[in-house]
Amino acid sequence: MKKICCLLLTMILLAGSLAGCGKQADTGKDDKAPSGSTPVVLNEVAHSIFYAPMYVAIEEGYFAEEGIELTLITGFGADKTMTALLTGEADIGFMGSESTIYTYKEGASDYAVNFAQLTQRAGNFLVSREPIEQFSWDMLIGKDVLGGRAGGMPEMVFEYILKKNSIDPAVDLSIDQSIDFGSTAAAFSGGQADFTVEFEPHATSLEAKGDGYVVASLGEDSGYVPYTAFSAKKSYLDEHPEVIQSFTNALQKGMDYVQSHSAAEIAKVIAPQFAETDLDTITTIVERYASQSTWKSDLIFEEDSFVLLQNILEEAGELDERVPYADLVDTSFAQKAAH
Repeated sequence: MKKICCLLLTMILLAGSLAGCGKQADTGKDDKAPSGSTPVVLNEVAHSIFYAPMYVAIEEGYFAEEGIELTLITGFGADKTMTALLTGEADIGFMGSESTIYTYKEGASDYAVNFAQLTQRAGNFLVSREPIEQFSWDMLIGKDVLGGRAGGMPEMVFEYILKKNSIDPAVDLSIDQSIDFGSTAAAFSGGQADFTVEFEPHATSLEAKGDGYVVASLGEDSGYVPYTAFSAKKSYLDEHPEVIQSFTNALQKGMDYVQSHSAAEIAKVIAPQFAETDLDTITTIVERYASQSTWKSDLIFEEDSFVLLQNILEEAGELDERVPYADLVDTSFAQKAAH
C-alpha cells in the first residue's frame, strides 16, 4: 500500500506544482452554466458499460432534472481519478473505494468520503484461449495469466477468488501485472498468456474475434463486493450537501431504471455513450451484467460491505490497520435518495 500511496502523493504534488507554474489544467467546468443549474465535474475511473446506471442517468436527463450540469471526464485509473479529486480538478470521483482507504491511511486531512455505491459485484471476467465447458479455478495452476495492477480492485478480487479456492497467487501460477489497464486484451490477442482477466467490452470482443472465451465471472465467484463508489472530499460534502444530494438523487433514478427495464431498453439508452460499440454487443454486455445482479437497487454503502472490502485488502497485503467506516462512508444522501 505504501507504494500506491506514495504514487498518489507524488501525482498530487506534481499537479500542484504545474498549477503553480501559471497554467491551470482544464477541468471542463463551465462557469456559464444555465440559470439555476450547478456545474459539477465527475471524474470516472474508466468508461465502461459496467457503470450503466450512471450513463442512464446522464442520457435520460436525470442530472439536469436535479439542477446539475454534469461534465464527465475519464481518469483512466483510480490513482489519476483520486489525484483529480484531491487537487480540485474534479468535484466528485468515481472509482474503487479502496482508493479512499489508501489516502485516508496516508494521513490526508481533507480526505475523500464515499457517499454512494454503484456496483456490488466485480465487473471482470476470466477469458481462456480455448473454450472450457466445465471450468474450475484449479485449471489456472501452472498457467500464465494477464492480471491487473497490484493494489487495484480487479487484481485483489482475482487473488481473493484464488485463495478461496486454495490457490496461492504467488506460487501456483504466474500473473503478469506489467501491462497497462485496457491493453491486456490486445496482448492476449497477440499470443501472450493462457488466460486474461478482462472487463467489458474487451471480454465480448475477444469472443467475437475468436481470440478468447469467457469461462468464469469474477463477480459471481467473489460474491457481493463494494466494487465502485462515488466519493467527494470531506470539505466538499460539508460545503455543498445540496449538490451531493441532487447528484445522488439523479443516480438513484438511474438505478431505478435499470431495475425496471430490459437489457435491450437499457442498451438503447446508453448507446450514445459507446458509439464505437454496436447495439447488439451493448445489449449482450448489459444482459451479462444484469444477470449476475451487478447493480444494487439502492446506493447505500453498507458497513458489512466495507468490512468485506477491508478483508480483501488485508488478504492482499495492502492494509495493515483497519480504518473506521464512519469516517469514510456517509450514507445519509443515499438513504434520502432511496425514499
